[in-house]
Amino acid sequence: MALHGNQENLSPHIVRQVYKEFTSLKNEPVEGIQVTINEDDVSEIHAVIEGPQGTPFAGGIFKMKLCLTRDFPASPPKGFFLTKIFHPNVSSSGEICVNTLKQDWNSKMGIRNVLLTIKCLLIHPNPESALNEEAGRLLLEHYADYEERAKLMTEIHALPSGSRAQRTEEKPSTSGLGHRHMESGGNGPASKKHAAEKLNEKKRKEKKRGLKRL
Repeated sequence: MALHGNQENLSPHIVRQVYKEFTSLKNEPVEGIQVTINEDDVSEIHAVIEGPQGTPFAGGIFKMKLCLTRDFPASPPKGFFLTKIFHPNVSSSGEICVNTLKQDWNSKMGIRNVLLTIKCLLIHPNPESALNEEAGRLLLEHYADYEERAKLMTEIHALPSGSRAQRTEEKPSTSGLGHRHMESGGNGPASKKHAAEKLNEKKRKEKKRGLKRL
């Protein structure tokens, strides 16, 4: 996974091409994707992808990187998620399995196409080329379980800290429940009033039974 420091293996022509693509991505960015490049080593490109709405990854911020091999662009870059994600096409180590990055690749495809493909993969997973077999099985057989697991991983690893805090605040407060419990079932004024009413009701019933006997 630690593929870096390959710039010396790239031809000057390819280095210039990568810089040109990076400039294009800065001027006309892909929606929901931010790209950064290490100017000292253009063979490693980092990106941040926003989890698409309508998916279990919505609201998440996923960091990833593309590593250009010495054969680029004849061979595709290798992609890795740096943020943990539960997805059929992403291994436990973060490696991304995408057809476009493998057998469907051609040298005319650029970094923009790769990033778009990975974003589309978050919307439309491909269980047929699963690197995470459990995620692929759940996606096909128990989608609700897959969705719940993916959402949980997103909430734990990919939500911004502010969003996590907000979700925690939205959860029911146990202190509030305890306060209501003390008022209704403890020794508070409401509890005493309720006990007095029950005692009066009991006395009324006993009085009615006494009158019936007479």
